[in-house]
Amino acid sequence: MENSNRRTFLQFLGKGIVGTVLVPTLITGCNATENKTVQKIAKKLKSLAPSSDDVLSLADGFNFDILVKWGESISEKDTFGFNNDFTAFIPSSKNNSEEGILWVNHEYIQPLFVSGFTEGVKTKEEVEKEMYDVGESLIKIKKDKGGKWNYVKNDPHNRRLNGFTKIPFNWPEKIAGADHAIGTLANCSGGVTPWGTILTCEENYDMFYCERNHEDQSLIPSLYDVEWYKHYPYPPEHYGWVVEVDPKTGAAQKHIALGRCAHECATMKELEDGRLIVYTGDDANDECFYKFIGSKKGSLSEGTLYVANTEKGEWASLKYEDQKILQENFKNQTEDLIRLREASKLVGGTPLDRPEDIEIDPITGNVLVSLTNNIPKENYFGAIMKLEETDGKFDSLTFKADTYLAGGAETGFACPDNMAFDTIGNLWFTSDISGSKMNKPPYEAFKNTGLFVVPRNGDQAGKVIQIASAPTDAELTGPFFSPDGKTLFLSVQHPGERSTSLAELTSHWPEGGTSIPKPTVVAISGEGLNGTQGIV
Repeated sequence: MENSNRRTFLQFLGKGIVGTVLVPTLITGCNATENKTVQKIAKKLKSLAPSSDDVLSLADGFNFDILVKWGESISEKDTFGFNNDFTAFIPSSKNNSEEGILWVNHEYIQPLFVSGFTEGVKTKEEVEKEMYDVGESLIKIKKDKGGKWNYVKNDPHNRRLNGFTKIPFNWPEKIAGADHAIGTLANCSGGVTPWGTILTCEENYDMFYCERNHEDQSLIPSLYDVEWYKHYPYPPEHYGWVVEVDPKTGAAQKHIALGRCAHECATMKELEDGRLIVYTGDDANDECFYKFIGSKKGSLSEGTLYVANTEKGEWASLKYEDQKILQENFKNQTEDLIRLREASKLVGGTPLDRPEDIEIDPITGNVLVSLTNNIPKENYFGAIMKLEETDGKFDSLTFKADTYLAGGAETGFACPDNMAFDTIGNLWFTSDISGSKMNKPPYEAFKNTGLFVVPRNGDQAGKVIQIASAPTDAELTGPFFSPDGKTLFLSVQHPGERSTSLAELTSHWPEGGTSIPKPTVVAISGEGLNGTQGIV
């Protein structure tokens, strides 16, 4: 990257304070942090060259251990789910970096691997295999004496939530005739609450149970239709919510007040008076970015949902009583929230380029939103948007939006997706180039998807450094740091996704040979990662 662009990016991000370390806690969003000051350790990182190899490659100074793979037994009755995405580490005790519960989302399935279905009519048995492998896995993990992470098989905390789990709605009215849903699915990214529960987000729910045409009540299948509704005709309205789960008990609820859309992430900030702020985005072309402002301490049901109008720098209310146009188009607040995409456009929400992950900058307090791309509008490489809430108040109804188009050949990456800040506020992010477009124009220079860091201070400040390259067809997702910053948990999702048959596999990662590819969670460590406390 040219020096001028590096300076521009640092000005956009906001330069950190040398010597500041941020220790993760459970009191803000997706990868939370608080400030402490420590001695810096200097380390210069060498960027990894893009690769199209069927391996997980890491830059010098980094190594990884495989933590858990799809299909492995985690208890006497459960196995680890498919296509792992968001991860979150919940320490066994405050700031414990040796032992805790690892939360892992499972976004979707590939029938070829999960159920064996290839063509024709999918059987109920095949559908049930697929329903089991979505949702979430919770596993107890701990370091051994040699510093390697392992999961503890048959630990009482190990459990699964999936397409069969009964989950109540946190709302005074029934949703599509019921007070609960059967299953959680399409779980992409998420967040952690101040009280240590997980917010997991249901994204592309329509691939499982379609979407509703509210004109004639018919079902609209998605382009990637797995046809579960032919055997289990659950209402589409029961999915597309932010779901809160207690990782210690498995107790769950779907939060209707946060609205229904293709949620990618839910990032929370607790105000001094105990009210909650939740930012979430709708991961689709020309969809919107949202903020919930609680009206009662600790409540995710009492409050108002707003949609961002980035052109005016205003948060537009989606409260039924506030907007005449909502009253003219919907029956009540419940229908308003169910049909959130329609409602947001009516009140002036700005269509964006796939708003995916959201992080609150621990140095500046600004809100960063990854805008992955919008190919129909010829935004191929994506952007990072920054929101500065007025006077730094998260419950403000006005803001300043600034977008820095960071993707492209000049910076060495495309399509920013999941983000995380390390222990001194360096920005880490993964890329999301779809398997069908990977290694093809205009993405051929980037090769496989990757993991990147942008140092905030030192000689490498503002430079985009590639740390990892994914196996064939895979996407790196869900980066999450341990409290001491010495471990980065990372999902390797959908390796070999473009395989057309078991005889024609595009990947054999991670087991190699002639084995089928398996989604896997890894634990990254090494002097390079420890050295992020002082990248020079």
